[in-house]
Amino acid sequence: MTRFLTNLAGARRAGRPCGIASVCSAHPTVLRAALRRAAKREGPLLIEATCNQVNQFGGYTGMTPADFIAFVETIAREEGVIREKIIFGGDHLGPNPWRKEPASVALDKAAGMVEAYVAAGFTKIHLDASMGCAGEPVALDDQTVAERAAALCAIAEQTARRVNLPLPVYILGTEVPVPGGADHAIASVEPTAAGAARETIAVHRAAFAKAGLSDVFERVIAFVVQPGVEFGSDNVVAYDPPRAAALSALLDEEPTLVFEAHSTDYQTEAALAALVADGFPILKVGPGLTFAYREALYALDLVASDIVPAYGDRPLAQAMEALMLAVPDYWSGYYHGDETALRIQRHFSYSDRIRYYWTRPEAAAGVSALLAALDGVHIPETVLHQYLPGITPEEAGSAEDILIAAVDRVLAIYDNAAAIRP
Repeated sequence: MTRFLTNLAGARRAGRPCGIASVCSAHPTVLRAALRRAAKREGPLLIEATCNQVNQFGGYTGMTPADFIAFVETIAREEGVIREKIIFGGDHLGPNPWRKEPASVALDKAAGMVEAYVAAGFTKIHLDASMGCAGEPVALDDQTVAERAAALCAIAEQTARRVNLPLPVYILGTEVPVPGGADHAIASVEPTAAGAARETIAVHRAAFAKAGLSDVFERVIAFVVQPGVEFGSDNVVAYDPPRAAALSALLDEEPTLVFEAHSTDYQTEAALAALVADGFPILKVGPGLTFAYREALYALDLVASDIVPAYGDRPLAQAMEALMLAVPDYWSGYYHGDETALRIQRHFSYSDRIRYYWTRPEAAAGVSALLAALDGVHIPETVLHQYLPGITPEEAGSAEDILIAAVDRVLAIYDNAAAIRP
């Protein structure tokens, strides 16, 4: 299935651009929605895990790369999706989770992470060594980044051969906020300068050649650049094609490459389609999917409060507020303002840092109580229209169906923009 990815550059040059959504989430409902959609259409499904989320030590999900693949495969079997249809990608694989440690330590752990990802069966590998470690500048120069990426690539190649798995395809470079998202308001974003992207590609090509990996560089399918899209806590910077025209034109010099666009969450279908046409066909989306999930959950919390007498007054929202106040680690450094502003951001921010809490026991218990309260309960069409106007009565067979339909609406936008339809 990675052939689909290696064909993206050629499809664009032939005047038939197509793309693919990269589903960056470990949430079971998001994954089920993506797999259910994939079961109804041709073409691959790209699912990615990030370095902080999944690594050899468990990450914040508690899953190793092998655990993550097994987790997805279990849901895939339930949804009737064959394993061969799924491309597993590793995102921002490098020293980021350990960047507060000395470079030698962080890079050794990064090598172990890359090895674990490739050995587990991940075949799309984004190598990101752009961040400085303890005692280093926050942002490193291209040469250092490229040399470190080449060293990690050598580990990936050795691992794939050792365990007799297909050799990966690679994504290199990064000009986006570190994994986890921006930690400040975003007014505008400057696209990567074409000259800077050209230099990044050239330096990486030379570093791979110096490391004896020239043949491997032929499996580099994309570079991560900034096309001028981003989202802050309460706003979205929309894609503006003319501002990225010079960057897009650079691909005419690199016929085997495309660009990978991160932080495409909340873009319109028209904007996403323009990204695909302009050479950014790999569209990363994560928080936008769990944002849709949270929207639907909170709407159902209101529905149950209104139509299930013993349910209470929005107990799920209250439980999440108590949990986030008790464990502020995932939001306190990212949200800013007075107490009202912080409360609004905790629940409704586009950054969606509430997504880090759904697997905690308190949150899981709240969601289970909500689904149990609505189990077998008919939601009147008028109530559905009040709280979930985007959901049709046909989609509202159960609360779980509603949650999946809400996520699927976002995924449909990506499929339409990427010219992949059920």
